[in-house]
Amino acid sequence: MVKDESCRVESCLATGLSQVQYATKRISELLQLTPVLTSHSVESLCGRRVFMKCENFQRTGSFKVRGALNAVLSLDSNQARKGVLTASSGNFALGLAWAARHRGIPVHVVMPTDVARVKRAAVESFGAIIHPCEPNLVDRDKVGQVVRDETETIFISSHDHPDVIAGQGTVMLELLKQVPSLDAIVAPVGGGGLISGIAIVAKALRPAIRIIGVEPAGAADAARSKAEGHLVLEPNPQTIAKGLLVGLGETTWCIVRDLVDEVVIVDDDAIVRAMRLVWERMKIIIEPSAAVAVAAIVSPEFRGRVGLDRVGVVLSGGNVDLDDLPW
Repeated sequence: MVKDESCRVESCLATGLSQVQYATKRISELLQLTPVLTSHSVESLCGRRVFMKCENFQRTGSFKVRGALNAVLSLDSNQARKGVLTASSGNFALGLAWAARHRGIPVHVVMPTDVARVKRAAVESFGAIIHPCEPNLVDRDKVGQVVRDETETIFISSHDHPDVIAGQGTVMLELLKQVPSLDAIVAPVGGGGLISGIAIVAKALRPAIRIIGVEPAGAADAARSKAEGHLVLEPNPQTIAKGLLVGLGETTWCIVRDLVDEVVIVDDDAIVRAMRLVWERMKIIIEPSAAVAVAAIVSPEFRGRVGLDRVGVVLSGGNVDLDDLPW
């Protein structure tokens, strides 16, 4: 029985890895090969080597464009003609709008009214039609269904979609080529698309790498789900890391449950300190959703860990409203 389960997991990993590899061939020429940076200041605080994959330098300012582009390019001509629709607070909307413009198809975005001004303006600049909703899941789904009924567009989830997950996994393929030897990879968890893609690649190619997700304390559904052994939804998430307010989906939950080693939690004060640390010491801009990973590795609890001498960290995005900085 154990042998059969092992074979099933290995088969799923092989399939997932092949999908990520195919996504790399599909999208890599259209996107940036983002750099891996190091910082003596950050490493001194962490007590270990830290390699930061800078997706804040990616087109549209975050890793989200990887999955969005892979999903858009996967559509057949009949599907693409109808256009695409998503619900997003910003970064996936940016990625999908950019990808749709590249393919020359319509794009609709259901977006909360409280989204950062800079993100909404950027999404509109790529030609997206914005459909505002109240900042809650009920109204988001209601508005989304109305748009789908009226336009017959193809809905693409920001995280719970196989082509999106495969696209996000290309981050890990790149990182392993840039830094072949890693003991752990630390990345933010919101809807779970990024950590799922990372886990699929890492466990297929380097099974010993420890996969560590990080969540804000006010939106810790993944940590709770891991602890309780079933998917737990957070009815009213609240955090400065707005990009992580969305919870796990059915697909990403299964991957997080089976392949992610742990999910740690950081509070908003730690997120702000980490964001400022990177701005001041590394001179690069990251957003709060990216800073959660840095907050985790500079924490006293993480500094006390042994056996994690070389750690990769995904700086997931850098789209910040400069008129609304948290300090």
